[in-house]
Amino acid sequence: MSVTDPQPPAPEAGADAAQEALHDRIAADSLTTRRDYLRIVATVSGGLAVGGVAVASGILHRHGDSDGAPEPKRIADRILPGESLAFRYPGDEDRAIAVRMEDGTLAGYSAVCTHLACAVLWRRDRGSEGELYCPCHEGVFDARTGEVTAGPPPRGLPKVVLIEQADGSVWAIGTARSGESLEEGLCRQQGDALRLCRAQTDPAAGTAAVERSARS
Repeated sequence: MSVTDPQPPAPEAGADAAQEALHDRIAADSLTTRRDYLRIVATVSGGLAVGGVAVASGILHRHGDSDGAPEPKRIADRILPGESLAFRYPGDEDRAIAVRMEDGTLAGYSAVCTHLACAVLWRRDRGSEGELYCPCHEGVFDARTGEVTAGPPPRGLPKVVLIEQADGSVWAIGTARSGESLEEGLCRQQGDALRLCRAQTDPAAGTAAVERSARS
């Protein structure tokens, strides 16, 4: 007498139908998931592209756009040659950077790249005077002027007007738009409150101011 392996029971017709239905549902869910994923990726990518164009074209807020006079702000007790300092000015949402070059020159700029609004960093070891650098797309700005020297940024960095007091403390007192001089930015924001601006608009007042300064 021979012994044979037991044969598995034949599957029922209802079980096959249930398995096929489950397989079809999983396939449909997977397709939906892939479609949703692609839709999300396309939406996010499109949003980033639109946001970048808006920043580059000036539709969104840019550092220094306000015509009002910002409040002076003490940003440091002292900044030594070769040092940089990240701070916020004129508003809490406005990232800025101050750098002191080796010859003692003090400069302040917006720390938001004019290309796609990435953060701008200070690289002291680049070139003879260091440079301001955006790592997102290799944008480079001149540390002394804020103008573009390499990469895709369409314009120079807006400036932050810095002054140094006798005790060494550094204060931010105003901003200048990209392409605007420090004096132009201050006069736009301060107007007749500054003797310098009155001298620009009224030569007689400027002459009188110079004479008073000479006598004092």
